[in-house]
Amino acid sequence: MAPKNSSWNPFDDEKEAAKSFSLNPFDDDDDDDKEVEKRFTSSLKPSGGKENQTVQELESYAVYNSEETTKTVQGCLKVAEEIRCDASKTLVMLNEQGDQITRTHQKTVDLDHHLSRGEKILGRLGGVFSRTWKPKKSRSITGPVITKGDSPKRNVIDLKTREKLGLNPSLKPKSKTLPEAVDAYQKTQMEIAKQDEALTDLSALLGELKNMAVDMGTAIERQTNELDHLQDNADELNYRVKQSNQRARYLLRK
Repeated sequence: MAPKNSSWNPFDDEKEAAKSFSLNPFDDDDDDDKEVEKRFTSSLKPSGGKENQTVQELESYAVYNSEETTKTVQGCLKVAEEIRCDASKTLVMLNEQGDQITRTHQKTVDLDHHLSRGEKILGRLGGVFSRTWKPKKSRSITGPVITKGDSPKRNVIDLKTREKLGLNPSLKPKSKTLPEAVDAYQKTQMEIAKQDEALTDLSALLGELKNMAVDMGTAIERQTNELDHLQDNADELNYRVKQSNQRARYLLRK
């Protein structure tokens, strides 16, 4: 007779490796929690479920579930705070970008002023009996448009000031201390209090993120309109510069 388990499957090692491989980067961090959960759940099966467990075992299981829920809620709060940090950086970047667009737009007004003086000089250099040359202008050059209302720039300044003063609700250190729990019921109530506190902070943080998203949309829309206006001014200046160059070449040939 052939001995048992004499056949060897070359894919067994791959299966074992696949079991040990995980695409979730948090699996390693959760191994201890899974072991604790397995201990609680496995103890319920041989004795017929939760109905046949002792009060102490059920209390321990309730405390465990409360602690896990607290960890989940606090994890969500941490993710929201990280999003808020990135959103703050994006809002500051948009504000700086808007300032650069405004400065560039203001330069077109200065360029229009200098170009107009050059056009007048070129127009007078045609000679005594020649007609005065005048450049063709399709539109006037105007500077950046200043709109009324709350600007993202002011919101960014307020945001920086609040962070320096520690007034942001999500970043404010918690001064409230909970009493030390004695029994399972008190431990569960303490975890519920932690969850309520974290959910309150999360709600306030989500409201702040919503306002920041509105500010970002307003800044992007405003900058898009400014860029369109700046493009029109740049095209007009480019057309007039070409006319001035043609006039200068004509005068040099005379």
